[in-house]
Order: sequence, then structure tokens, then C-alpha cells
Amino acid sequence: MTAKLFFRAITAFAAGLLIVGLLLFLPAGTISFMNAWLLIGILFVPMFIAGIVMMIVNPDLLAKRLNAKEKQGEQKKVIALSGLMFIAAFIVAGLNFRFGWIILPVWVSYVGAGVFILAYILYAEVLRENVYLSRTIEVQEGQKVIDKGLYGIVRHPMYMATVILFLSMPLVLGSVISFVIMLFYIPLIILRIRNEEIVLKEGLEGYNEYMKKVRFRLIPFIW
Repeated sequence: MTAKLFFRAITAFAAGLLIVGLLLFLPAGTISFMNAWLLIGILFVPMFIAGIVMMIVNPDLLAKRLNAKEKQGEQKKVIALSGLMFIAAFIVAGLNFRFGWIILPVWVSYVGAGVFILAYILYAEVLRENVYLSRTIEVQEGQKVIDKGLYGIVRHPMYMATVILFLSMPLVLGSVISFVIMLFYIPLIILRIRNEEIVLKEGLEGYNEYMKKVRFRLIPFIW
């Protein structure tokens, strides 16, 4: 653990917290948007704990997770479009609360929160299984194919977890309109997966055999 890595992690965490708060509370016109507080709690508290654990146990993995600079033009577009999707979904959720367009029942928010936490646990398991995980598409030095655990079920369990996470967010916020906006993440992640597999087939030894062994990319028995 280094002071530089600690500063990067704290800065990224604080910036994320501030941005999400502004995107939710400003459109809502109030800080009494309880669904927003619920999302912030289940999103950032586990994130903070996971960051502390990685900083102590595996700082290299934390450094990889903080690196979000894509080198490929196509993936830069995917990241940019994903960012726009999040901004739109959060702003609409705040406006939905402010003007009472279509408010989902409270129990939907609680169910969404439960699904979100389960997806977070799934995501943590993926981090435990694969020390090569990076936020950018690349083949790392000494990287090996992981084919056990969740990777023995689908080829991209991290993306499976993120799809569940992202689709549960608008439910926590009580906005069906934001949920429709978040559905655009599915074609975006499909594009990212297809591009990532091209890179892995070309640069990671044994990945072609792994693709034959594990047929499904994202959803077991479907795709």
C-alpha cells in the first residue's frame, strides 16, 4: 500500500459520491429523497469497505480497478455512452421524485435494494476468483485463463453482476422511466463483450479452448 494509491482511491471515492449526490438531489430539488439516500448507502458503504480490503490485501488489484482509461476507440465510445446513460437515468429519477410522474411502490425499492446487495456479493466473488480483473480491456503479463467457480458457468461473470447491479438501481430509486433508460446498458455490454473476446482470443493463451468449454457469455443457458 502506498500513499499515492490511497490518495487516488479516496479521491475517486469522494468524486463518485459527490457526482451521484448532485445528479440525484439537484433534479429532485430536495435532500429528502429517501430512495436516493438508500441507493447511496448500499452503493458506497460496500464500495468503501471493499476498497479498504483491497488496499490491505491486494493493492495491485485496487490499482487496476482505479484505471479506467481505455485504449481502444470502440471501447471509449462504449464507456462514454454508458456514462451518458447513468447521467440520464439519475437525473430522470430525481425529476420523477420531484414531479411525481410514475412512482413505484416502496416495496419495489426494498426488493431492488436486496437484489443490488446480492449482485454486490456476486461481484465481490468475481474479484476474489480473478486477480487479473481490470476496468480496461487488455491482456496482462502472466495472465492465465480462469475457468473455475463463476467462470465455469459464464465467461463474463463480472458483466453479469454489473447488469444486475445497474438494472436494480432505478428500482431502488423508484423510477420505472430510469429503468427503461438503464436497459440500454444491455446492448452496450454486448458490444464490449464481443470486442473483449476478440482481444482475449488473440492475446491470451488457452482462451479459445475456454470458449469451447464454457459456452455462455453472460446469462446461463441463454447467451
